[in-house]
Amino acid sequence: MTLTVYLPLLLALPLALGARRIAARGAPGPAAWALTVAASVAAICSTWSLTMLALTMLDDVPPLATLDNHPSLELPEPVPGPIALVAGLLLLGGGVRLVRDVTRRITTNRRLRAIGDPAHEMVVADWSTPMAVAVPGTARRPGHLLVTTGILRLLNSGERQVVLAHERAHLAHRHHRLTAVAAAAAAVNPLLIPVRRQVEFLVERWADEDAAADVGDRGLTARAVARAALASASGGVALGIDGGVAVQRVRALAQPTPAPLLRRLIGPVLLSAAILAVAAAATGSFVQLARAWL
Repeated sequence: MTLTVYLPLLLALPLALGARRIAARGAPGPAAWALTVAASVAAICSTWSLTMLALTMLDDVPPLATLDNHPSLELPEPVPGPIALVAGLLLLGGGVRLVRDVTRRITTNRRLRAIGDPAHEMVVADWSTPMAVAVPGTARRPGHLLVTTGILRLLNSGERQVVLAHERAHLAHRHHRLTAVAAAAAAVNPLLIPVRRQVEFLVERWADEDAAADVGDRGLTARAVARAALASASGGVALGIDGGVAVQRVRALAQPTPAPLLRRLIGPVLLSAAILAVAAAATGSFVQLARAWL
């Protein structure tokens, strides 16, 4: 097998290194989508590369060795045995992390939905802990907002409007899907953890911008974000007003509304295309190898 089989594993690194720069400027929505798609491509292709490397161990399995149509032909070992073994272990580790993340998200959302049935798209929980989150819907139940009496007492009427607009933006744009996909990509390829963090930050920024547009006051939105972040921290998978890096979000709201800078998204697009190209080339080499085996 050629060196192209290793490239999808390595090309996730420049994406991780450039994620923060991509997220730093321009409208957060397009950047969140671009990073999520690029992370998905990198995760899928790197997983496929590990799979091809691990599958080379099958050549030594006795039942498959009997199928060799060229027993007298001495074929070179395509991948050193230790590398194939490490690839298999990395696949196993990624699978375990992915199952854990998916299970945690399902459990968290199920518990949030069990708190109460929404009336007029919102559940108000009589808790002293300040919290406001967007609870994703299901096929049978629409998404809703969950707010506590603690955060309602903490904020004034204008700031409450910001919080509700922020959470509605999470539901309207289905931000939970973007963060779940980015988290899944980081689970199977830990090099993508910085990308996951930037996607989580960008969806909060996206909701901030929607809230600011809804209430028509960026200063009020910044104050609401700051007060909510200082008072609480959800620390989970649910999307809430206190999520993300609060200082950076407040600083961004102190600036004018960002314009889409599509040229900054060229990098993730080109990198995704490069990863797909090398993965296709590696697949071709693997197919040729498999034909030589059998």
